[in-house]
Amino acid sequence: MNRSCGLLNSQKEAVPLKSIEVELEVRDHVATVVSTLNYENKEDKPLEAVFVFPLPGDAAVCHFSAQIGQTQIVAEVKEKQKACEEYDDALSSGQQAFLLEESDQSPDIFSLRVGSLPPGESASIRLEYVTELAVQADDGLRFCLPAVLNPRYQPQGSEGAGVQVTSVPASLVPYSLSFSARVSSPRPISKVESNCSLDPLQYLNTDQTQATVKLAAGHKFDRDVELLIYYKDAHQPTAVVEAGQASAEPGSLMGEPVVMVSLYPEFPQSVMSSKASRGEFVFLMDRSGSMNYTRIRSARDTLLLLLKSLPMGCYFNIYSFGSRYEHIFSTSVKYKQENVKIALTKIEQMEADLGGTEILEPLKHIYSQPCIPKQPRQLFVFTDGEVGNTKEVIDLVKKNSDSHRCFSFGIGEGASSALINGMAKEGGGHPQFITGTDRMQPKVMQSLRFALQPAVVDISVTWDLPKEVSVTVLSPPITTLFQGQRSLIYAQLTGQSSEAAEGCVMLKYSLAGHRSKKKLHFSLRPAEDTGLTVHRLGARTLIRSLEMEDRELRGQQDGGVKEKVVQLSVQSGVSSCFTAFIAVNRDNGRVIQGPMKHKNIPTPMTSAIRPALCGHAGGTAGMWLRLTCLKGYVAGKSLGTTDLEEDMYYNCLDEMDYGACNNSFGSLVSDMWDDSMEDLEGDMCYDCLDEEYINYVSSPTSIQEASTVPQQSDGK
Repeated sequence: MNRSCGLLNSQKEAVPLKSIEVELEVRDHVATVVSTLNYENKEDKPLEAVFVFPLPGDAAVCHFSAQIGQTQIVAEVKEKQKACEEYDDALSSGQQAFLLEESDQSPDIFSLRVGSLPPGESASIRLEYVTELAVQADDGLRFCLPAVLNPRYQPQGSEGAGVQVTSVPASLVPYSLSFSARVSSPRPISKVESNCSLDPLQYLNTDQTQATVKLAAGHKFDRDVELLIYYKDAHQPTAVVEAGQASAEPGSLMGEPVVMVSLYPEFPQSVMSSKASRGEFVFLMDRSGSMNYTRIRSARDTLLLLLKSLPMGCYFNIYSFGSRYEHIFSTSVKYKQENVKIALTKIEQMEADLGGTEILEPLKHIYSQPCIPKQPRQLFVFTDGEVGNTKEVIDLVKKNSDSHRCFSFGIGEGASSALINGMAKEGGGHPQFITGTDRMQPKVMQSLRFALQPAVVDISVTWDLPKEVSVTVLSPPITTLFQGQRSLIYAQLTGQSSEAAEGCVMLKYSLAGHRSKKKLHFSLRPAEDTGLTVHRLGARTLIRSLEMEDRELRGQQDGGVKEKVVQLSVQSGVSSCFTAFIAVNRDNGRVIQGPMKHKNIPTPMTSAIRPALCGHAGGTAGMWLRLTCLKGYVAGKSLGTTDLEEDMYYNCLDEMDYGACNNSFGSLVSDMWDDSMEDLEGDMCYDCLDEEYINYVSSPTSIQEASTVPQQSDGK
């Protein structure tokens, strides 16, 4: 994997990204986000800027354009390889080009390339996406603008190449963020809360169904921007029909109406009050190096609260993982006082000291263990989500979804929404994001209530529509229902009907032996002013299902699943892992001359992550950078802290971690000179290094390369 991490270089070169402006529009539980990224080239050479950044994992990216002077270029969606070739061809011929692509490994990471920006010229990039807002334990709707992208660990042997990420501590991000939101709903808005400082909420009408709010000036980029939106009335089932695009081909997804159905199942109180105390509860705790500081404490607190809240008569076990995995008991044990006491002692001793984030192997081990008869398995996963093999992990959870339910907890800022949401969705559980002590207890207890709820089975959805109208469901079948949690269904409607026509959707299911059904009647008349939001969300849902089908069929006769994804992505204008947005400025007759300079735009990361030596640089990732740091330290050992801070190898460290790294470097170098590498395994810095790197730096050749310090005649 090729990943670079660092601060601004020693020449203090300016970063071409100057500011990011974000406008959020929320309509009931659907959000439209428009981000404008403003670039300026102050170099004396043409510039290519590369910006790798996070987006919500379930977002439908649907627009990408560039404004250069008075010229606007709207990007097209094309097959990814063709788009990349077109971008390279444009740059080689002296044209301006812009490329936006989704990571092959994780749908919550995107890469933006701004190519051949002439000296002194500015460009504004406009990016738009739509997404649904998740319902929280207190009935609030959660919107998260990912501002933090932490480096992600790529285990050796995992599929695909990792994403190149340039990260700096949040305090050193050299561009600004402005954020404003407009909220509208048929129901009154009671309040909007945030983990960041907001200006006061401004209502736009007397019935308080419309409001605006802004992020206060001076946001420090040390956290994701989270909004919690509360309406005065409880969430109600709804169905919204959206008209097709007049210019689209009749019969196609974009050319026909699409309906979005939101269901909020309510179960009989008699069933909910008689929850069974049976179950096998398996907890999987991330103890990789990136879980350091507040993250491991938050994970411990969450786990302790869950463990103390389990019902008597159940079974449990606790696993933890990093580069290797451990378990407290060899098999799940009965929930009784002596076993709980052992577990509590072990949990309180847990630290972030197990190396990289290799979650696949412990998951495989857990799934290989036989289930306990009449004790449904519930898996709780606590992780910061900093893995590079996101899709492999999600696919493994789905493969074993018949034997368990998976409840995932994203710990800390910048946790991968693709991993946390994906594991819960495919595992039939529920995701939570824990970014501090606020609201931790209700989130934890909500997940436990869901885990204790008997599994809903025999779920079916049927449609009653006018005979001239047919339905094609775009969403995968509903496999999980939880009390009060929204279930979404997207469907394409084909055929003509009168404006007064109505349809009906019926949800049937069984819970604890009780057969239930819920009906929702809705008008087939298209809603006004929704644009193509529902179509794009429906297309995104179908694209994600087809992408997973393609992975499942990899190496087999796939029946052209990839081609279906590309066709749907191009037709709908929604991104996929097989396509990219490409824009080329062909109207400008000027050919940009001279060699082009390449710059990576840094993204903020939390201070819990040590960018190179003392963080998440496992596997072969960043090996050259770690060695550069080590060479710098050895060669400049006598310089002192003040000089060291100005030197190039300091760019690998943030201020918070510098002292700790400096101390562990000293121990590391002493171990090298003493030729006692086995001592290194007990050292605090060992958890930051992989075995391949240790073998490399312990070799005489490496030590000669790393320093001008003379080697002793005995080879030590």
